[in-house]
Amino acid sequence: MQNLEPTAIADALEQVTTHWTPRVIGQVNDQYIKVAKLLGELVWHAHDDEDEMFLVIYGHLRIQLEGDREIALDPGQFFVVPKGVQHNPVADAEVGIVLIETVTTAHTGTVQTDRRVPLERQLPKD
Repeated sequence: MQNLEPTAIADALEQVTTHWTPRVIGQVNDQYIKVAKLLGELVWHAHDDEDEMFLVIYGHLRIQLEGDREIALDPGQFFVVPKGVQHNPVADAEVGIVLIETVTTAHTGTVQTDRRVPLERQLPKD
């Protein structure tokens, strides 16, 4: 999956047509770089063995955390959800993000939901 050309995040986000459907745009060692568009709420979930990084490109993202804590992110800000922490991303209006996740990270952890996107659907079609 090595790309020897620069990647424009804005262009990659334009290719995303469905909310909550991450798209892998690169890989650094065992970490995928993904883009996604978010709108509404995903689902409360955790990743037992992996941290997850959210970087906001446009819009405003709230990440609800266990214990009634909430993180608010504006464009250019990022937050790492530590492994094992229950969280729920919320976008009141459309948000464009970059995710950095270990290649083993399941989209919604162990939670089964109709919004769960298997890795095969996140990978680029060659």
